[in-house]
Amino acid sequence: MPFTKLGLSKPLLEGVQAMGYGEPTPVQLRAIPPALEGRDVTASAQTGTGKTAAFALPILQRLGQHGKLRCLVLEPTRELAMQVETAMRDLARFTDLKIGSVFGGVGYGKQRSALREGLDVLVATPGRLEDHLQQGTLKLDQIEVLVLDEVDRMLDVGFLQPMKRIIAKCPKDRQTLFFSATLPPEIAQLAAWALRDPVRIEIGASRSVTSTVKHGVYVTDQGGKYGLLLALLEATEYNSVLIFSRTKHGADRIAKRLRASNHSVAVLHANRSQNQRIEALEGFKSGRYGVMVATDIAARGIDVAGVSHVINYDIPQHPEDYVHRIGRTGRAQRSGDAFTLVAHDELKKLAAIERFIGQKIDRLHLEGKNVPKQGDEAAPRRPKPEPRLDGRPSLPRRRGRTFRR
Repeated sequence: MPFTKLGLSKPLLEGVQAMGYGEPTPVQLRAIPPALEGRDVTASAQTGTGKTAAFALPILQRLGQHGKLRCLVLEPTRELAMQVETAMRDLARFTDLKIGSVFGGVGYGKQRSALREGLDVLVATPGRLEDHLQQGTLKLDQIEVLVLDEVDRMLDVGFLQPMKRIIAKCPKDRQTLFFSATLPPEIAQLAAWALRDPVRIEIGASRSVTSTVKHGVYVTDQGGKYGLLLALLEATEYNSVLIFSRTKHGADRIAKRLRASNHSVAVLHANRSQNQRIEALEGFKSGRYGVMVATDIAARGIDVAGVSHVINYDIPQHPEDYVHRIGRTGRAQRSGDAFTLVAHDELKKLAAIERFIGQKIDRLHLEGKNVPKQGDEAAPRRPKPEPRLDGRPSLPRRRGRTFRR
């Protein structure tokens, strides 16, 4: 079904066309009609499935013309708030609706000015929104539509209580649209409290990997990871590569070493200033940086259609993060590749990921000169026991203290 059959206004259809959208994605097909009817919606869909347009289009249709602040969209990170604000502005470009955002890491001045001038849609992170509420620069008593986006990540970064306080300040007769990659019990309880008789949508299994992504693992020792990463980058034809590090310091170390090898690298993590984060994102999108090294939370705001490769330098701590990470490539019906570097002491985590997604991940092997050992070749070898004088094999020594009776 094309967008023209969804009951959208001519200005919004022109916005959709200007954005280059073709056919609606499955989550858009299922979420837009009930949202246009004013129903509450709870949707579970993977990253990169078109969730933003799924809630933005019916909201913009409902608001129609510029008036007062009637829609609030909550996002877990600054990057994601900026991304959603930009997407909604692009879709609304042929209307007179005003979309703005408030988030931390920048001053209050421009945000206060935008709020005074009047917005129809406000995209916000919970912390900065509560600051504005306490300062009296905005009220939520006229909100008609509330969007809770990426709710699973909201809980990850400790926004459950702020979300509840913000929801309580909105009118009870509002429409609520609730989007999350996963719906564990804690999130289901929040949805039951915040929504009224919602239409429930689940697009694909939240445990599955997007079919447009080809993924595999390279097993090596911990000390060989960087050499293998460098060899992979040299052997791969890529447009842009997103590399995941488990820690902020790890991301900085990887970026420093890659720059020393003449790679154009941007870094994205919570310790970067707001200006640094904006510059990194814009540089990565424009192609000025071919490589982005990021942590999980920071990367939630990355929505770049041309990411051709994802590399997990560190295996994710949680199996569901594997799906989120590699879902950064292979978006909008494009194909993508994802590689994970796994040390031998991380094989249990790899097995947990395989159980979670319900499939065995291909083991890959990179050939070439000076490429670190991989697979069984890289496995740590146990020392052979020294032969006993009587010719019988000796038992391996136990480490630690010896207790005598």
